[in-house]
Amino acid sequence: MKKIVITGVTKGLGLAMAKYFADQGHWIFGCGRSADQITKLHENFGSPHDFRQLDVSSDPVVKTWVHDLLDKYGPPDLLINNAALINQTTNLWEVTQDDFDRVIDVNIKGVANMLRHFIPAMLANGTKGHGVIVNLSSGWGRSTSPEVAPYCATKWAIEGLTLALAQELPQGMAAVPLNPGIIDTEMLRDCFGEGAGSYPNANQWVKRAGPFILDLGPKDNGASLTVPI
Repeated sequence: MKKIVITGVTKGLGLAMAKYFADQGHWIFGCGRSADQITKLHENFGSPHDFRQLDVSSDPVVKTWVHDLLDKYGPPDLLINNAALINQTTNLWEVTQDDFDRVIDVNIKGVANMLRHFIPAMLANGTKGHGVIVNLSSGWGRSTSPEVAPYCATKWAIEGLTLALAQELPQGMAAVPLNPGIIDTEMLRDCFGEGAGSYPNANQWVKRAGPFILDLGPKDNGASLTVPI
């Protein structure tokens, strides 16, 4: 049994992972922005799983939630930073300041907030630290496309941030930037429209991604990985 934290747990890949891991007998602790969806998760998952409505870009809110979790359950075995937004697809110079800032705040600062408050407890777990950190990257964190420049910038940042973090961690831990591949999600449909339907959906994806993620360990520290097709 692993204690697994997932951000952006109310839909898409986050929800698919939560369901898969819970079915495998793991404890899921997740957060998301939709209060209604968080309520449904509590109803559908029940105890010992725990969910909270919050915005990952708010450091004080994240701090309170993380310390509540740590007090109740101890440090996680697996932290998955999945929460992310994409900009309205348009040329970079046409992206509004509010849209640009929101993508940066959630996709980069939100990840940093989670790391800031979870890592100290993970470092103190065991003689060499314990736990795996998976920061969801993207194919657009290793390549680029037009009209998604802000999103590309954040995922390239996640790659660099995670690889630098990996160099700072002790032997018992791992940090991995993980490209999930191309999946038919609400976010992809914002970019590809109906063309997104030609790719696997989140529930199909997690059947392959779930075991892959659960198998990650210190041996994978600092590796830029992609979920195998």
